[in-house]
Amino acid sequence: MALGDDWPDLLTVNEVAKILRVAPLTVKRWGKRGKLPAIRINSRGDRRYKKEAVLWLLGASPSSEAA
Repeated sequence: MALGDDWPDLLTVNEVAKILRVAPLTVKRWGKRGKLPAIRINSRGDRRYKKEAVLWLLGASPSSEAA
Protein backbone atom coordinates (compact mmCIF):
# COMPACT_ATOMS: atom_id res chain seq x y z
CA MET A 1 0.00 0.00 0.00
CA ALA A 2 1.50 3.29 -1.14
CA LEU A 3 1.42 6.61 0.65
CA GLY A 4 -1.91 8.35 0.10
CA ASP A 5 -3.87 5.31 -1.08
CA ASP A 6 -6.41 5.75 1.70
CA TRP A 7 -6.79 9.52 1.22
CA PRO A 8 -9.76 11.04 -0.62
CA ASP A 9 -9.04 12.75 -3.97
CA LEU A 10 -9.82 16.17 -2.46
CA LEU A 11 -8.52 17.03 1.01
CA THR A 12 -9.67 19.72 3.44
CA VAL A 13 -7.39 22.36 4.95
CA ASN A 14 -7.28 20.48 8.26
CA GLU A 15 -6.52 17.13 6.60
CA VAL A 16 -3.64 18.64 4.62
CA ALA A 17 -2.31 20.39 7.72
CA LYS A 18 -2.35 17.12 9.67
CA ILE A 19 -0.62 15.21 6.85
CA LEU A 20 2.09 17.85 6.39
CA ARG A 21 2.35 18.57 10.13
CA VAL A 22 1.83 22.30 9.76
CA ALA A 23 -0.83 24.72 10.96
CA PRO A 24 -4.01 25.15 8.88
CA LEU A 25 -3.10 28.82 8.39
CA THR A 26 0.18 27.72 6.77
CA VAL A 27 -1.75 25.59 4.26
CA LYS A 28 -3.96 28.58 3.41
CA ARG A 29 -0.91 30.82 2.97
CA TRP A 30 0.70 28.28 0.64
CA GLY A 31 -2.50 28.36 -1.41
CA LYS A 32 -2.37 32.14 -1.72
CA ARG A 33 1.29 31.99 -2.79
CA GLY A 34 0.66 29.25 -5.34
CA LYS A 35 2.75 26.61 -3.59
CA LEU A 36 -0.33 24.44 -3.01
CA PRO A 37 -3.20 25.49 -5.28
CA ALA A 38 -6.67 25.28 -3.75
CA ILE A 39 -9.98 24.44 -5.37
CA ARG A 40 -12.89 26.51 -4.08
CA ILE A 41 -16.16 24.66 -3.59
CA ASN A 42 -19.71 25.63 -2.61
CA SER A 43 -21.08 29.10 -1.91
CA ARG A 44 -18.86 29.58 1.16
CA GLY A 45 -15.71 29.08 -0.87
CA ASP A 46 -14.33 26.22 1.18
CA ARG A 47 -10.86 25.13 0.10
CA ARG A 48 -10.01 21.65 -1.10
CA TYR A 49 -6.61 20.40 -2.19
CA LYS A 50 -5.82 17.67 -4.70
CA LYS A 51 -4.20 14.57 -3.27
CA GLU A 52 -1.60 14.64 -6.05
CA ALA A 53 -0.48 18.16 -5.07
CA VAL A 54 -0.03 17.13 -1.44
CA LEU A 55 1.94 14.03 -2.49
CA TRP A 56 4.11 16.24 -4.71
CA LEU A 57 4.90 18.48 -1.73
CA LEU A 58 5.89 15.38 0.23
CA GLY A 59 8.17 14.30 -2.62
CA ALA A 60 6.12 11.18 -3.36
CA SER A 61 4.57 10.23 -6.66
CA PRO A 62 0.86 9.38 -6.89
CA SER A 63 0.23 5.63 -6.68
CA SER A 64 -1.76 5.66 -9.94
CA GLU A 65 1.52 6.13 -11.87
CA ALA A 66 2.87 2.84 -10.56
CA ALA A 67 0.29 0.80 -12.50
